Amino acid sequence: MSAIQNKRLFILDHHDSIMPYLRRINATSNKAYATRTILFLKNDRTLRPLAIELSLPHPGDDKSGVVSQVFLPADEVIEPFVIATNRHLSVVHPIYKLLHPHYRDTMNINALARGSLVNDGGIIEKTFLWGRYSMEMSATIYKDWVFTDQALPADLIKRGIATEDPECPRGLRLFIEDYPYAVDGLEIWDAIKTWVHEYVFLYYKSDETLKEDPELQAWWKELVEVGHGDKKNEPWWPKMQTREELVEACSIVIWTASALHAAVNFGQYPYGGLILNRPTISRRFMPEKGSPEYEELKKSPQKALLRTITPKFQTLIDLSVIEILSRHASDEIYLGERDNPNWTSDTRALEAFKRFGKKLSEIEKKLSERNNDEKLRNRHGPVQMPYTLLFPSSDEGLTFRGIPNSISI
Repeated sequence: MSAIQNKRLFILDHHDSIMPYLRRINATSNKAYATRTILFLKNDRTLRPLAIELSLPHPGDDKSGVVSQVFLPADEVIEPFVIATNRHLSVVHPIYKLLHPHYRDTMNINALARGSLVNDGGIIEKTFLWGRYSMEMSATIYKDWVFTDQALPADLIKRGIATEDPECPRGLRLFIEDYPYAVDGLEIWDAIKTWVHEYVFLYYKSDETLKEDPELQAWWKELVEVGHGDKKNEPWWPKMQTREELVEACSIVIWTASALHAAVNFGQYPYGGLILNRPTISRRFMPEKGSPEYEELKKSPQKALLRTITPKFQTLIDLSVIEILSRHASDEIYLGERDNPNWTSDTRALEAFKRFGKKLSEIEKKLSERNNDEKLRNRHGPVQMPYTLLFPSSDEGLTFRGIPNSISI
């Protein structure tokens, strides 16, 4: 009880979202469980798994509940914004100029993905555990999506990783202080929001001027009612009646298109380039004691593992795809940069953007220093690979760092 009260216990829960699909998935060559993992925050601020629950539908019927086993240790949506921006905001509108760099190539990469990656019978369905149910599961889980929860502070609070605390910096206290994604991400989030706030308040001198901007109001109306038509009546949508609402909305768009995407995308090959480290498929259930599979596991765990995880052909496809997805292009444009230095003639906006770029450079130096702090044990992990995914700059290629302006790969 004290561990719960002191925020030392955490749960990674995929049980309810996966369970409705298990009978169908497990009727194929893939074998899956609905999972819950309980983790304990140790005194050295690292997380240790305490128990993993693997659940299957009851062999009788769904009304009979589930069958679970508990195993103990041995001792990571921009397109509607692109469309609405191009339809309703003229190229000279200040919000168009603010957001346009963060849409670069997004429509193109989404079109390619729909044609070969997430399409019927595409790469995801052929080489990942959920198979033909991948997109259906994604659509079902999306029903719980809330736009305002995409702000990093709100996301951390919703996931139980942080709480509001006026005595802490940013008014936010992390329960896991050495959590690289959260700590580094909050630095980037603050820089983005500061830049957006400066920019928005340059052009809207009052909330009234924002309310009376017909282009802006038409843009927001389409985003809510057309771009997210299935959620248009949700009460959490900002009403777009104040400058602060516009700052928050634009900050969320920029964060999602840049830093959030970088954090979940460009670590795919460094983490998953060795399929043994991050298999995409399981072909067998956990072996029962006394079964031939269990005896094989005891006698030759390597052979048993290879017969369970992603087979060779799918591995070849997986590694080829995640290598492509994890690469930075030679013409990439990163957060704090523009392809045209004269993107506006307003010197006030140019100076604010220059401050934004300088702040990002300062943050990158700070992140490097954190990675050299031996007390921060979660920044390297057992393989001594530093956490660099939220370093703003990068070179071309597989670098495990860099925040592009947009989702372009």
